[in-house]
Amino acid sequence: MKIHSNDFRVREGDEVNLKNWPTKVDPVYKSKEQYKKLLEEHVEQLSSQQQLHYASDRHAVLLIFQAMDAAGKDGAIRHVMSGVNPQGCQVFSFKHPSASELEHDFLWRTSRDLPERGRIGIFNRSYYEEVLIARVHPEILRSEAIPDTPHHDKKVWHDRYRSIVDLEKHLYVNGTRIIKFYLHLSKEEQRKRFLARIDEPEKNWKFSLADIAERKFWKHYMKAYEECLGATSTHHSPLVCRPRRR
Repeated sequence: MKIHSNDFRVREGDEVNLKNWPTKVDPVYKSKEQYKKLLEEHVEQLSSQQQLHYASDRHAVLLIFQAMDAAGKDGAIRHVMSGVNPQGCQVFSFKHPSASELEHDFLWRTSRDLPERGRIGIFNRSYYEEVLIARVHPEILRSEAIPDTPHHDKKVWHDRYRSIVDLEKHLYVNGTRIIKFYLHLSKEEQRKRFLARIDEPEKNWKFSLADIAERKFWKHYMKAYEECLGATSTHHSPLVCRPRRR
């Protein structure tokens, strides 16, 4: 089976209903051995392309990963990018903004880490958190000390969507190619993965009570993701909604 990325691409202007998007697909391999062989082949191809990209020094590539907890962002980045020369690739993970970062606009802290020409940049979470977690938890928005903080929810998010789209268009015009991935898993699959983190000692370090608390807001996150995906996936900066359960 061959995966066609267009099957999972959110079209510009789409109204997204995540209940209609699959959280699993048929396996593309028949055994673990075949999986390893496919991964090796793809990594080799990616490594070759990355060398040409680095040598040409004309464009930058930015990959953005967003997902609910336990969707596998770290694993996806680690496996797919395992063959890339570290000299030409950097991974940045964005947690809760610092006090200093809160003194700037919401795009500032990620803009500092944009990839140079010839490089690949990977964002594990990104400025999209500002229309996702900040929407689910309004107290975060209030902590950002925005002058004349707007109280009309729709206007807040509309303005932020527009800022994101404008930024990504600006980057595209100046040579940065952006691909955004939303790793889509079901609430039930997340539950199973959380339990595995508790039951399997080697995974205990991944478990956090905060992750459990966030499950209470699942419906709110799904609504935030749906509106975000439809508002920010564009022709020049496509967004791929990728199933995360095999």
